[in-house]
Amino acid sequence: MTRYYIGVDLGTSSMKLLLVDCDGNIKNKVSKEYNVYFPAPGYSEQAPEDWWSALCEGIDELLCGFDRSLVCGIGAGGQMHGLVVLDRDDNVIRPAILWNDGRTYAQTDYLNNVIGKEKLLELTGNIAFAGFTAPKILWMKENESEKFSKIDKIMLPKDYINYRLTGVHASDLSDASGMLLLDCKNKCWSKEMLEICGISEEKLPKLFESYDVIGNILPEIAELFGLSKDVKVVAGAGDNAAAAIGTGAVSDGDCNISLGTSGTVFMPCKNFSSAADGAIHAFCHANGEFHLMSCILSAASCNKWFCEEILGTSDYRAEEEKVSTDALGNNHVFFLPYLMGERSPINDTNARGTLVGMRMDTTRADIYQAVLEGVAFVLKENMDIVSAAGVNITHSTLCGGGARSRLWRKILANTLNIPLEIPTTEEGPGYGGAILAMVASGEYENLSECAKKFVKIRETVYPDPDIAARYEEKYQKFKKLYPALKDFFNEA
Repeated sequence: MTRYYIGVDLGTSSMKLLLVDCDGNIKNKVSKEYNVYFPAPGYSEQAPEDWWSALCEGIDELLCGFDRSLVCGIGAGGQMHGLVVLDRDDNVIRPAILWNDGRTYAQTDYLNNVIGKEKLLELTGNIAFAGFTAPKILWMKENESEKFSKIDKIMLPKDYINYRLTGVHASDLSDASGMLLLDCKNKCWSKEMLEICGISEEKLPKLFESYDVIGNILPEIAELFGLSKDVKVVAGAGDNAAAAIGTGAVSDGDCNISLGTSGTVFMPCKNFSSAADGAIHAFCHANGEFHLMSCILSAASCNKWFCEEILGTSDYRAEEEKVSTDALGNNHVFFLPYLMGERSPINDTNARGTLVGMRMDTTRADIYQAVLEGVAFVLKENMDIVSAAGVNITHSTLCGGGARSRLWRKILANTLNIPLEIPTTEEGPGYGGAILAMVASGEYENLSECAKKFVKIRETVYPDPDIAARYEEKYQKFKKLYPALKDFFNEA
């Protein structure tokens, strides 16, 4: 008998829902958009109720025409780091402060330079970044003391959805790793970090592995969706860990690069380790082990910004067609993709997007090409740090909306100088969520078995030696730009 699983991808701009059968086939998919609010420069917020509304509308549409009694489990991958705060009646106190919000410069500086990076690495395995949850908690404590005093529960975005489904305040270890409250190596809340932030452990959700069942859906939710009350809800994972599961990056030596709103380089590892300077993240993985990850705040969003806001077009393919293969590595224009500040590796909320090197003969195609190349160069910067830490990356899967661009795939493969494998299924986090639900429900014994069975590669993009050599030369020039402009960014 066919059994169905629902995978949820709670993204920044939309929620994507997948209906996946027990053989890994995607039977239906639905996307529901919602707003991001920017109440002040550098601020980025969303209303948690909008996520719940998107889920309710989306599930009804997703299951239209299917036997709802055959749905066995729900698993979510969600945008990380967002601060969701509830009062004692589980009402949302304020809009969620998102992962790409840059308001916490002072709090991040306090954590890194007063508490100290070495201490943070000792307590959590990571240093502070403006997007992390702990600096947001400190910001709220210092700037919204009345609201802060009402906090009864602190949650992450996908955990809020799981709470609405089950009534359980839960989080998984992969997502909790990005809060800067978790002792990632020992998989428990850091009591000292909680003291630093002025919160008690009772205000935090119970911790689970990503493939653990946190509960069945509530009876009223089962009735609302027309589902069995026995449908299991899995703890789920942070979006990058879920995408890694959905693209088969589950073992040492695997790598997944995501070109979503943000960009990530994700490397599973069996044992916990962290970079000495904390420039890359050391988190728990959804498979029960660990991973290293770097994150840049603006990736596919740079392409969207340039095409839609600057050029006034949504025809991305037409822009790509203006760039010839001969131009790759020969462009004289450079782009720093710091539209929302930057996380890895520079950790600078003041950094800004910058175009450099334009001349009278610069074309629209030159600038468009530079935007894609700038993202590729910053991803290479992060990969170089990983390589310096002793992790040898010889190939990678590639997912996210930006991975649909043939030109961008070619630029990235040659910039990184490794083969890039494009999975048949492009729905990384949602597909990973469905796989987690299958394992939690006993459909498969473990994540590795499930992911390796389902994830197939439809195309491999290989670097061209000549183009790769040109990009290496251009990359060395690119690396000089941020140091030259850092003081200007800080003063602007």
